[in-house]
Amino acid sequence: MIRRVVITGMGVVSPIGIGLNNFWESIRNERCGIDSITRFDASRLPCRVAGEVKNYNGEDYFDRRTVLRTAVFAQFAMIAGKEAWTDAELDKFTFDDADRCGVLLGNGVGGLEVDDDSHYKLFDKGPSKIPAMTIPKMICNEAAGNLSIYLGIRGSAHVVVTACASSCDAIGFAMDRIRCGRADVILSGGAESAMTEYGIGGFSQINTLSTNYNDTPNRASRPFDKNRDGFVLGEGAGILVLEELEHAKKRNAKIYAELVGYGASADAYHLTAPSPNGEGGTRAIIAALKDANLKPNEIDYINAHGTSTPTNDPIETAAIKNAFGEHAYKLAVSSTKGMTGHTLGAAGGIEAIITTLAIRDNFMPATINLDEPDPNCDLDYVPNKGRNKTINAAISMSLGFGGHNSVVALKKYQD
Repeated sequence: MIRRVVITGMGVVSPIGIGLNNFWESIRNERCGIDSITRFDASRLPCRVAGEVKNYNGEDYFDRRTVLRTAVFAQFAMIAGKEAWTDAELDKFTFDDADRCGVLLGNGVGGLEVDDDSHYKLFDKGPSKIPAMTIPKMICNEAAGNLSIYLGIRGSAHVVVTACASSCDAIGFAMDRIRCGRADVILSGGAESAMTEYGIGGFSQINTLSTNYNDTPNRASRPFDKNRDGFVLGEGAGILVLEELEHAKKRNAKIYAELVGYGASADAYHLTAPSPNGEGGTRAIIAALKDANLKPNEIDYINAHGTSTPTNDPIETAAIKNAFGEHAYKLAVSSTKGMTGHTLGAAGGIEAIITTLAIRDNFMPATINLDEPDPNCDLDYVPNKGRNKTINAAISMSLGFGGHNSVVALKKYQD
């Protein structure tokens, strides 16, 4: 018998708030966290807006030595991970077998600001001036490594790297590890901070970022809107405590929702463009529903990838229509990236948290800045204002460069 997996804790670092309650209040009130870039001088770039974590200072959360030895994305993971750990009251719990608790995160690019700084020093002063901690700080696994050290988690600690699908895949992999009995509790989700001139400049070179709204940054991310012109980079972390149901019940843990399915596919088509007609995304949705033993008409809400790029949004819409048929026009679909920006490898974790809270509160978050729908995007995207409506089951979608498609399915917990 497959073991059931529930969500018992969550933590968030985001452009619209640090901390779960602050974050969810911002989502419910349609607050936008996108503004002009302050982290560096962006005047040379065609895109000068982003979803930065506002006024972030690592020394507000860690001692100076820890800040100097960790990249920003790892710090975000530790902050969100500790909140999730405390939210689940695992800080008051002692495991009979410490190896039964692990970490499984997603990340896209690692410590990009560390990479930038080290290259400047290499080119300016030579290899002897490369900081000693460059490699340990920049590599993608360091979010999971630092989080396991920070919380003393001694089970397996892994990282999944599938671009923007990374943390959605991580949640799916973590669920499978618990289901098959390899772990009882796993902190899963993702973290990302690519907020550098190199990071934004690199995305600019492949014409994926918004450039038309530098003077009105809060209008720049507009999923499914006719006048969208690219995505807006965000940063942050979203970490969830996934726990085997009986383990959670024995310690009287609160349960937010049940994680019931995971599906993934590869487009095998193009490095940066999704396969035509969304067939790859369709297969991932169908796989997740089959894994969850849910029928298409049982899904009430979809948190879409919805990046606000001219190419992605209609193809994702087509994937949803292919998978759900006529029911696609009866369910609600929204992209919350209009508020957070696209947090790359952290997106799946942050959006799984949104989906979980949407189920808990029976609240469908809005797709903001949706003023004139693209004719090729003709579903109910909950435009501009969130909606109170019962959500019994939902899916969260993440799609990544390289043709990675990832979907997790969640539903209300029933004993």
